Amino acid sequence: MGNCIICGTSAEGPICEVHQEDVVFEFTGNQPSQLTPGRFYLGSVDGYADFGVFVNIGHVTGLLHRSKLDRRLESLDWEVGDEVCVQVNNVRDNGDIDLNWSIRQSPDDFRGRLVQTPEGDELPEEDDEDEPQAEPDPEPVDSTDTAVETAVDDEPEPDPEPDADADADTDGEPTAGEPGTTGDADEQSGGNPSDAELAELATDSDAAEAAAEAADIERVEIDSLEDRVGEMVRLEGTLASVRQTSGPTVFELRDETGIVDCAAFIEAGVRAYPDVDVDDVVQLDGEVQLRRGEIQVETESLVALDDEAQSTVETRIDDALEDRASPEPFEPIADDPEIAAVVDDAEAAATEIRRAVIESRPIVVRHDATADGYVAGAAIERAVLPLIEAEHGTADAVYHYFDRRPLEDGVYDMNDATKDVTRMLSDRDRHGETLPLFVFAAAGSTAASTDGLELLDIYDAPRVVLDGRSADEAVAERVASLVTVEDRTASTVAATLAAAVNGDVRDDVRHLPAVSYWADTPAVYDELAVEAGVDAEAAKQLRESIALEAYYQSYEDKRELIIDLLFEKRTGLAAQVSEQFVTKLDAELDTAVPNLDERTVDGVSVAVLDTDAYTHRYDFPPTRLLLDELSRRLDSAAVIGVGTDELHVRTNGQLDLGAVVAQLESAAPDAGIADPGAREPKIEFLVGERDVVIEAAVEAVGAAIATPSA
Repeated sequence: MGNCIICGTSAEGPICEVHQEDVVFEFTGNQPSQLTPGRFYLGSVDGYADFGVFVNIGHVTGLLHRSKLDRRLESLDWEVGDEVCVQVNNVRDNGDIDLNWSIRQSPDDFRGRLVQTPEGDELPEEDDEDEPQAEPDPEPVDSTDTAVETAVDDEPEPDPEPDADADADTDGEPTAGEPGTTGDADEQSGGNPSDAELAELATDSDAAEAAAEAADIERVEIDSLEDRVGEMVRLEGTLASVRQTSGPTVFELRDETGIVDCAAFIEAGVRAYPDVDVDDVVQLDGEVQLRRGEIQVETESLVALDDEAQSTVETRIDDALEDRASPEPFEPIADDPEIAAVVDDAEAAATEIRRAVIESRPIVVRHDATADGYVAGAAIERAVLPLIEAEHGTADAVYHYFDRRPLEDGVYDMNDATKDVTRMLSDRDRHGETLPLFVFAAAGSTAASTDGLELLDIYDAPRVVLDGRSADEAVAERVASLVTVEDRTASTVAATLAAAVNGDVRDDVRHLPAVSYWADTPAVYDELAVEAGVDAEAAKQLRESIALEAYYQSYEDKRELIIDLLFEKRTGLAAQVSEQFVTKLDAELDTAVPNLDERTVDGVSVAVLDTDAYTHRYDFPPTRLLLDELSRRLDSAAVIGVGTDELHVRTNGQLDLGAVVAQLESAAPDAGIADPGAREPKIEFLVGERDVVIEAAVEAVGAAIATPSA
């Protein structure tokens, strides 16, 4: 038997059942089953995975899943070996240990510290004098006794420096000998003042002192803070985000010149200044400090502004934002009349992107899961990340404020939109993030994306679309900015947008347009690539390797791999992956070509491939890439790939898909013919009418090519 170190009650060991979660345990056992679910343990970071953090607790290791964190995994600043505190949630039958996040991340944040051994709980062998074990809760003390003790103190201490922690420690009571305290009161009244009088005198004195200090603080701009480390400053701006950590509350404050993290602490894990929130216009006083090489302000006071003061700050920020968001005049990436025609559109899109960076608005790039889509996304990423790093000044800002998410078939459907909306609302509610700017590259420009864009529209999430094709009218009505060019790839448009964002053409994106063309590359882009050290063969290898990697794990951005291929040009990587591309594509062609059904309609040759019967459906290459290659290699005027309930058409020229659909509806009225508005000509139908649809489609496509619409 023993006594609880927290409350002093009788207990089986040094802690009672009621206060199990008030202490942190060191674990000396070697079996997961020896851990106690619900307890908090001292551990060390073992390593990271995509799904969470592994933490060593003594001689066993548990997983803190990313879903248990109070922030994004990418923003967690733990390093391998760091001491952390976690809670054991569950120990599974197979020995796996599920951990929970702890807002208390230091042993000092707990009321006590114990050692859990296989035999039971023990006190630490050696107590640190500076970190004494928690003592039982004290008995209530009569306030009059305290007042008397204070009043009769013979040795008054000198006036302390104003200190928020000291004020908190003394519960606002002044020290004897200070102006207006017990000593002064004795001289005036001849007796001891009451507790209320003491409190009132102390409050008045503190308020006057704080007001005097505040009046001397100079308002400065955020971009000047690097030169003011160690100084007290005043900042005015809007709160871009609020993050509650296991220690302080972190306010991200933005003014007309930049953005900075401001930490405020009242108690570990407790929200400071709960009356202010995201988008509030505030005045903040604090000391500029350098933390891990990054500027941070230690907050002393934070108040929301209103009326005239609020309006003044908002106007100042809006005027500066408009000026900073406007890109510098720029030259297109190459002398290309098609691109020159959309320079104004590119500037408008660049303004939206630059504004998002300044406003701390995350940027989500949604691009097609193809070579063109990945290259376009990489071009935008290459232009935007330096702006984010410069604006936020923190190493992990690029993970907070930029994300690439590939799309299947280049279509932004309700499934994709629902995922994005769910995620952005969660980030807003859990982390105080602003709704993101969505940038669509080689995607989102067709009617098939209308429903998804409408869902984003409901939440006023801004959208930019850039593509190498004209956009559907319904799409154009639902985006903030649109940059589309016929007969150019989305990567060419994206490289132009990158030049607009940066105010100049980056040397490391000059070769990207040439990489994105499978045939008929405009000569100007071939020349540009050669100048950048990428000849035609190297561009071909890059294109093929990106296309192969785009297929596998198509929903992942593969940022590091794409960087290695496109920008680092790691020796031999592109050549090796390109070789795999050629091998797999040739093997599929060897299967498909002998099984083509060649037909002629009105003198027009049409090749038909049953993609269900004569392709490997779940291996590379995907159907649309295979049909593209067949169209380039065959002499046929059209290639039709027929699946279970859909068919895809490839031609060497323009095709009036509306005329084809109308003819199919007439020939197969019960087939449920529909044009989903895909990026490439695609028609959907009912499986039961498949044979009828194939015959009618061959006739309709042949007739449309033989007699094109005016």
